[in-house]
Amino acid sequence: MQAASSIYIREDLKAQLNNLKRNPKESYNDVIERLVNLTVDDEPLSAEAIKGLEEGLDDIKKGNLISEKDIRKKYGVE
Repeated sequence: MQAASSIYIREDLKAQLNNLKRNPKESYNDVIERLVNLTVDDEPLSAEAIKGLEEGLDDIKKGNLISEKDIRKKYGVE
């Protein structure tokens, strides 16, 4: 049997955990485990993804940016 621990959480956080339960009888342990699993990405970035990120950073450093206002204007979104 696995050891158990008690932890302190604020009431507002407990309410958020309650809202994330799939059913009223789901344990906090299960909710927290599901949240932790959502935050871990086991697949490394592909070389193509890394290249795209590097190109994007280069554009930012060079000032090759388009303002949100200009994008909205271009696509007619106001």
